[in-house]
Amino acid sequence: MALSLLGVFSALGLERAALAQRSTPVSTHAPASVIVTHARIYTVDRAQPWAEALAISGDTLVAVGSEDQIAPFRGPSTRVIDAGGRLVLPGFVDCHVHFLSGSTSLTQVPLAGAKSVAEVQQRVKKYAAEHPGAGWILGRGWDYSIFGPEALPNKKDLDAILPNRPALLTAYDGHTTWANSKALQMAGVSRDTPDPPNGRIVRDANGDATGALKEAGSRLVRKIIPAPTRDENLAALRRGIAEANRFGVVRVHSAGGDFDSFDLYDELRRHGDLTVRFYISYFLDPPELTPAQIEKIEAARKQYTGNWLSAGAVKTMIDGVIESHTAAMLEPYSDDPQLIGHPFWDALKYKAAIAELDRRKFQIFTHAIGDGGVRLVLDAYRDATRANGARDARHRIEHIETITAVDIPRFGAEGVIASMQPLHSYPDADTLDVWARNTGPERASRAWPWRTILAGNGHLAYGSDWPVVTISPWPGLQTAVTRQTSEGTPAGGWQPQLAITLEQAVEAYTLGAAYAGHFEKAEGSLQAGKLADLIIVSQNIFKIDPHAIDKTEVLLTMVGGKVVREDPALKAVN
Repeated sequence: MALSLLGVFSALGLERAALAQRSTPVSTHAPASVIVTHARIYTVDRAQPWAEALAISGDTLVAVGSEDQIAPFRGPSTRVIDAGGRLVLPGFVDCHVHFLSGSTSLTQVPLAGAKSVAEVQQRVKKYAAEHPGAGWILGRGWDYSIFGPEALPNKKDLDAILPNRPALLTAYDGHTTWANSKALQMAGVSRDTPDPPNGRIVRDANGDATGALKEAGSRLVRKIIPAPTRDENLAALRRGIAEANRFGVVRVHSAGGDFDSFDLYDELRRHGDLTVRFYISYFLDPPELTPAQIEKIEAARKQYTGNWLSAGAVKTMIDGVIESHTAAMLEPYSDDPQLIGHPFWDALKYKAAIAELDRRKFQIFTHAIGDGGVRLVLDAYRDATRANGARDARHRIEHIETITAVDIPRFGAEGVIASMQPLHSYPDADTLDVWARNTGPERASRAWPWRTILAGNGHLAYGSDWPVVTISPWPGLQTAVTRQTSEGTPAGGWQPQLAITLEQAVEAYTLGAAYAGHFEKAEGSLQAGKLADLIIVSQNIFKIDPHAIDKTEVLLTMVGGKVVREDPALKAVN
């Protein structure tokens, strides 16, 4: 079910002609519970891309077609939602989130978009003043470019504003943290502290910690930070769910950090507070798969089988990120030929773990960013298929920021899902001055290769990696189409040959993402018989300058036939 170029019927006459030929046949039906009328519905259904109205019974779409064809579904108790000519889309599926972490980050220092160390300091000082006391200052979102050529932070800049209060600030990608001296002291990190497995304490010429902690090095400090209470976590999740619905997200695939919180999500479900569907993976930490882990994963798969909460996936990581040189490459980094990056797993142990998980019919997500990491994962999935036999496994590689030309066609040929996050490629200073410098121009020519993966009949699924970036899909859609910033830079786009059409991008965030979790039969497009997950938005993204897609607002979000968010202006009309 590879994504393909979808035609957009821009002229009203063509839309109506298509509707007349392909609309859902109407017969005698019980009255619908909800009808959406006067809409421009982009269905993501190749047989019927556009419609004017739809009917819902309970949680299910029962008809999609023209105004005349939907009119007979109206009964005395039917709620009629007048879209006022606005665009209606399927609800978005975010294929890669860390939901509890993202929800918790909403209460921390927001550092995304800070242009300098001074701006970070200003935001931290403001937050500390608003949250007095001696407790931890936590924040997230800084990017590497603000630190100059070294691209790494130093504790002295936090010590200057927080000499006596511990602070830990996480990079936007989650792979590097920035600690002040007080935090390092409380964690017992000294000159004599060894680097943990798959982690690094960055040190100065004297061997003292600089405050930058790479990968698992961050755990040295995180382990002493007081954990939130159950009530605090529940409150954070409610806020995160509202945030997702605000942007039109109706399902997420959790890629780590939520498995041990299944009971929290289940409590929200029992109280009717779950308005996002969750597919939650178990995070398998290197260096090996154990019988105890298998037992835990099996138990969750048996317990959580419903639409709202489901298990059955396993997430692991083969490498880190380009910016901090922890992604596994086939050739040395261009900015430092002494560095190549190494897999977090021993290759043989990784392949053995993948083969065992595949034999047990779990879906596997593997984080792989470097071209060496991507190849190792593709090889492991191929070897597992050879050992266990072919099936509809839909194993996934998450991120795929760098890849060799010969490996790109393997996604289509071997049935591996390319689970990617378009906003990660946003061509700002971090991407152009740090990421592209570290990879070099030859590898950068295949950066985030969405178009070539699709051209090879690969399956593309989009997500955010929240809280790495916002859970809003709109900036990601814009980036996928333009390969430019909102200001239109760089001119012509960064690696524009890899951009995709808006129709392809929307599909990757809806039906493609649903397919990546085995949910496409019930979700991802607006077709009779599927769940009534839809959104009404403020502007027709198919008609505007694509650089304004990120200005789109969601006026109504519906999940399973239930309106979970509605803009007051739209509500007043209806």
